[in-house]
Amino acid sequence: QVQLVESGGGLVQPGGSLRLSCAASGTISSINAMGWYRQAPGKQRELVATITSRGTTKYADSVKGRFTISGDIPNNTVYLQMNSLKPEDTAVYYCNADPIRGGVFVPMFDWGQGTQVTVSS
Repeated sequence: QVQLVESGGGLVQPGGSLRLSCAASGTISSINAMGWYRQAPGKQRELVATITSRGTTKYADSVKGRFTISGDIPNNTVYLQMNSLKPEDTAVYYCNADPIRGGVFVPMFDWGQGTQVTVSS
């Protein structure tokens, strides 16, 4: 019923930028927060950024100062502006949503297909 669709990935040179988008379709009520994850080959999926319905944002240390999360939580849409990209940012990027209020982001929906980000010269 709930489908998460990520887009905006691609191949970019180091230092370049990309803007990722995520839209959640279907019936979703009272989403508290949305977030972006990434998973590189052979590595765990890691949380990189979250934003609450009130606009509070959090970032992984590895992306602070380079990535900016934004969105329209009531409409279940979230973006990730990625600047100063590094090769280590290469991964499949996924979004998800947390319907409950809490200090820890808990992804509660089935994962979408993700969008591939490749940073290479």
